Amino acid sequence: MWAKVGWPDALKCRLVRLNALYAVVAALPFCFAQAQQVSVCCGHLYSFPDFPSRYVQSRSVWVWVPEQYNPKNKHAVIYMHDGQMLFDSTQTWNRREWRVDETASKLIAERQVPPFIVVGIANAAVKRYSEYFPTKALSYLPKAHRDTGMLRMVGKPLADDYLKFLVFELKPFIDSAFSVWPDARHTFLLGSSMGGLISLYGVLEYPNVFGGAACLSTHWIGGFVPDTLVISSLQHYVADHLPPPGRIRLYFDYGTETLDRFYEPYQIAIDRIGQQAGYTSAQWLTRRFPGDEHSEVSWSRRLSIPLQFLLKTP
Repeated sequence: MWAKVGWPDALKCRLVRLNALYAVVAALPFCFAQAQQVSVCCGHLYSFPDFPSRYVQSRSVWVWVPEQYNPKNKHAVIYMHDGQMLFDSTQTWNRREWRVDETASKLIAERQVPPFIVVGIANAAVKRYSEYFPTKALSYLPKAHRDTGMLRMVGKPLADDYLKFLVFELKPFIDSAFSVWPDARHTFLLGSSMGGLISLYGVLEYPNVFGGAACLSTHWIGGFVPDTLVISSLQHYVADHLPPPGRIRLYFDYGTETLDRFYEPYQIAIDRIGQQAGYTSAQWLTRRFPGDEHSEVSWSRRLSIPLQFLLKTP
C-alpha cells in the first residue's frame, strides 16, 4: 500500500488534546517533497517531515501501523533510528532497506507477536555520530584522548539532547496521536551500528521510559578500526549504568564480515558485564551470525529475532 500523507482521520480527535508544542506540530503545513515519498507494501505509513524540536534539528519521522491496527486497542511501540533506511529502498542512498513493514506484518499475521507500531526517526546526516555516540561514555576517556581524538569525531556531543527529543517531545506526541501503551513495558528502541549504541544508551539512561533495546551490529570500536580507549570507556559506562535485572531486556548481535568482523571480542566483554550483573537469557540475548556483513541486507534477514525478543509477553 502506498504511503499515506498528513494526519489519519482516526487521529484528528486526539490531536486537540496535545499541548502547545504538539499543537504547533499539528498546524505545520506538511509538504511532502520527492525525498519524503516513502512507500510500504504492507500496513500503512504516516509521514511527518520536519518534526520540530527544542533539543535537536528538525527531521522526518515515519509512523508505520499494521493492517491490524485498531484505535480501540493499545499497541506496543518500537522506536527505530536511521528511519530513512527502514521501509523503501527506492528512497535510500544505497538502495537497501530493513524491510520493516514486510517482516513486522509477517510476524503479526503469524501471531508470533501482537500488533505493534514502528516509529522511524531520520538521522541527522553529518550529525549522526554526534547524536548517536553515548555522551556520558566520553567522561571515561583520558582527557587528552577525549579532547584531541574523540571530540574531533563526535564534535559537539548531542546524544543527551537526542534522547530528550525522543523522551520529552516525540514520545508524548506518539502517545497522544496513536493508540499505544505509554509504559516502559511496551516501549522499545532498536538500531544498528551507531544506532545500536544510542539504543543501548537510551534504555540505560531512561529505563523508566524504555523497557528494552535491540542493538544490532553494535559499533563498539569507536571508528573504522578498534580504538581500545573508546572500547574501554563504553564498557565502563555500561558496567556503571546497567539497571538491576528485571527492569529491561537487551538484545545484541553481530556478523563476521566487513565492519562486523571487529565486534565479537568486545560484545563478549559486554555480555560478561550482563552476566556478572545477574541478567538471565530471558533478559539478555546475544546472537552471532556467521557470514553476515554490516549492511541493511543482513539486518533485514535477522530483524524478526529481536522483534520477537522485545515483544514477547514478559
